[in-house]
Amino acid sequence: MAAATASSPATAAAANSDDEDNYEEYIPVAKRRAMEADRLRRLRLSKPAPPSSSAAEAASDLPPPPPPPPNQPSAGGGGGGLEASAKPSLLVKATQLKRAAPEVTHTEQLIMQEKEMIEHLSDRKTLMSVRELAKGITYSDPLKTGWKPPLRLRRMPRAKADELRRKWHILVDGDDVPPPARDFRDLRLPEPMLRKLREKGIVQPTPIQVQGLPVVLSGRDMIGIAFTGSGKTLVFVLPLIMVALQEEMMMPIVPGEGPFGMIICPSRELAKQTYDVIEQFLVPLKEAGYPEIRPLLCIGGVDMRAQLDVVKKGVHIVVATPGRLKDLLAKKKMNLDNCRYLTLDEADRLVDLGFEDDIREVFDHFKAQRQTLLFSATMPKKIQNFAKSALVKPVIVNVGRAGAANLDVIQEVEYVKEDARIIYLLECLQKTPPPVLVFCENKADVDYIHEYLLLKGVEAVAIHGGKDQEERENAIEFFKNGKKDVLVATDVASKGLDIPDIQHVITMICLLK
Repeated sequence: MAAATASSPATAAAANSDDEDNYEEYIPVAKRRAMEADRLRRLRLSKPAPPSSSAAEAASDLPPPPPPPPNQPSAGGGGGGLEASAKPSLLVKATQLKRAAPEVTHTEQLIMQEKEMIEHLSDRKTLMSVRELAKGITYSDPLKTGWKPPLRLRRMPRAKADELRRKWHILVDGDDVPPPARDFRDLRLPEPMLRKLREKGIVQPTPIQVQGLPVVLSGRDMIGIAFTGSGKTLVFVLPLIMVALQEEMMMPIVPGEGPFGMIICPSRELAKQTYDVIEQFLVPLKEAGYPEIRPLLCIGGVDMRAQLDVVKKGVHIVVATPGRLKDLLAKKKMNLDNCRYLTLDEADRLVDLGFEDDIREVFDHFKAQRQTLLFSATMPKKIQNFAKSALVKPVIVNVGRAGAANLDVIQEVEYVKEDARIIYLLECLQKTPPPVLVFCENKADVDYIHEYLLLKGVEAVAIHGGKDQEERENAIEFFKNGKKDVLVATDVASKGLDIPDIQHVITMICLLK
């Protein structure tokens, strides 16, 4: 290694120093090894004779030199070699592959997407808490409740029960299915709740209530499939009130405890609608002298402090959207130690990736077995199979056509040019009486159509995820009360909302060319 003399002015001034003359620059170990390997490589190339054993051993540790690139043009060659060695661009390759690939029809593309979805569902973990998965905890028996149907229902022959189900077009699947109840009085509900049902004009249970209420009151896990407007909300609301009432009468709740039961909805509007239904039945119970049951509406877009005040007093029932619920649980403002009742409304949203992750995080906060109910108007078979992983001996009650539109809905498809869609929409609105619901694919379309309708003198309101909670609540309220004729919305209003008197729904879709 060659010695390097200092060349700075300071070292020039001290050139007479012997130490400075003998100074050698420090070379790191890695650099010295690289220099030594380079020296050995040059030595091996300069001596064609077979090297000694020690040199061969040293050279054997070195990586072989890279091979010369193929089709390398010679020094005297012209431009032909360069043209031969030029590689096609990625764009050219992609075009060639696209031309070589076989044409796929729209039906084949849908089949491929469905296969990918099924594979994705099979790869997912079981819908259970991390603690249960880690310890291998499984529940073989459903929760026991103190509710029993009347003796005459318990003694009902199976053939008669099947005959009633056929009469009401009810399909059931499961073991030891409770008998159907044709009267609310057979459900042993408190008199104030029965009186409230009569005030609302609900005298006889609907098909989903005939079979669903006995199943839920018995403590069984359930998958309920029924079209919107069939009364499936009461199937999980009434038993939840009974659970909270029973727990409060046995041992009153203390500040900071609760909830005993929880309902999770995919949108704020649906959560608010469910919360209002619960309050309608809690008011007559309190007036009749029953213990106070405190519900909580846990949704985003509103001040969290008001929600925390209810939690501090002790809450019995929580109706929530996944985001705000996950936030409260993560901050330890609320716990699910005593929660034994869980309902997932519009549960087919479980296949939505973000929603499923939030649900899994909520499941991690459960400390014991719970009764789990899944309800939806559309739940294909493959989603049912995945949902069963969270249930214990579930009972499937089906009074709808899972994955298909209702039979009383007439569907028409109109192909309209892109620049004529908004004009054709106005023509459709002029031909049909209000109220009318208009669905769009994104927020920008909602705002554009809403502004256009207002300029044309149409009484319209709009909701989407970009609007604050007060605007969304006012829009839904005005539309329900008949103060506005048209509601323009994204898919936030597509699930579970009960808006009466709607005869016309317009869905504006931009087809890909």
